[in-house]
Amino acid sequence: MTSNWTPDSWKQFPASQQPLYPDPVELRHALQQLLKFPPLVTSWEIDHLKSGIAAAQQGDAWLLQGGDCAETFDECQTEQIASKLKLLLQMSLVIVFASRKRIVRVGRIAGQYAKPRSSHIETQDGLSLPSYRGDIVNRFEFSDEARRPDPHRMLRGYERSALTLNFIRALSEGGFADLHHPENWNLLFVNEARGEVARRYKELVRSLGDALRFMETILEGSTVSELKRVDFFTSHEALLLDYETALTRPSVRGIGYYNMGTHLPWIGERTRDPKGAHVEYFRGIRNPIAVKVGPTIQSEELLDLIRILNPENEPGRLTLIHRMGRRHIENQLPGLIETVARSGARVLWVCDPMHGNTVSTTSGRKTRRFDDIVDELRLSFAIHHAFGSALGGAHLELTGENVTECTGGSRGLTDSDLESAYQTQVDPRLNYEQALEIAFEIAGKLTESRA
Repeated sequence: MTSNWTPDSWKQFPASQQPLYPDPVELRHALQQLLKFPPLVTSWEIDHLKSGIAAAQQGDAWLLQGGDCAETFDECQTEQIASKLKLLLQMSLVIVFASRKRIVRVGRIAGQYAKPRSSHIETQDGLSLPSYRGDIVNRFEFSDEARRPDPHRMLRGYERSALTLNFIRALSEGGFADLHHPENWNLLFVNEARGEVARRYKELVRSLGDALRFMETILEGSTVSELKRVDFFTSHEALLLDYETALTRPSVRGIGYYNMGTHLPWIGERTRDPKGAHVEYFRGIRNPIAVKVGPTIQSEELLDLIRILNPENEPGRLTLIHRMGRRHIENQLPGLIETVARSGARVLWVCDPMHGNTVSTTSGRKTRRFDDIVDELRLSFAIHHAFGSALGGAHLELTGENVTECTGGSRGLTDSDLESAYQTQVDPRLNYEQALEIAFEIAGKLTESRA
């Protein structure tokens, strides 16, 4: 798999979506510091995630991946981090209770600081400046100083990722994640929620409590340790190749190189060229990896990616995240499923119903229609079933904050409601209620598959 590969062999290939740093000496200095920092995750954690993904490929687990479109440095705060973990815990509880499957929880967190852009340059009122590429590259404000790509922001990104990971580990390993106390996962602004989604969730929690008490009575008061903690993994789009390379380290076990900046890195829709630098970088790391697959991909290109990224057909290695959009999924997805099936490749199919459904309101505000998101998810289940495949996960942009960024859902948000709490600097996210509705939708489909 790693023939003629080194952590920086990607530099011999065309690299798209990389910032144009004005000072190479400044860049070199920042990378030299980053190389001295300890890894953020371990190879043992990474291998544990790979085994979970392999189980999902076999139909014995379900991958729930979610978080912000793009993290910001300012949001590296206690409540913001905890709210994301709370929401993913609530969603996984809904899904596991219905599906009876193990849930592999993966956050878009602790490193999702870089974003691809359609152009290097953004123009406002006749002034042209470098595009905002995420907090790890530059700042969102539209000024010369803010938009200048600053390589030392990679050090800030590492620090914020380390702080976030430390807090997540403390929560997931401690009593916070104890299934006996799901009230720990309640978000402050929804404690008094009385809608249908809240009612269904509260009823599920009551049922869970009854089941746990019954089980522990049978076991004479003993508890199962797995009920008191959870495994929680991190992921981000490995876009900024200099940063990813600096955190790519050899395993102390001597079994190859790992990206130790995250558990599950992925290749985005704009950087999945089989002859490009990102694919070259990814082919050599031992992490489980994912590739975003959009409506423009051709079967031969997909087969090339599979061949390059998982030539040994290793279980748990490769996840394909399809993000077709409601309009394209019925025409585009079946052929890809058949192509992969004929190849005999082991992959985990995951649906991203968010990115193909972004639209703009008449005022120019980006949003996503909740009905489109749900429709694409439902169609994904149906298409996989019809073609003898299985959908094994969902990839969602969401937040535990009380935002109004996607229209629709149980609250019936409209375009005019978006302005009340529109906080994202890049793409719109599901709010708490919408995310839980999606969890119940997934749970219902998985229950059907058990019948």
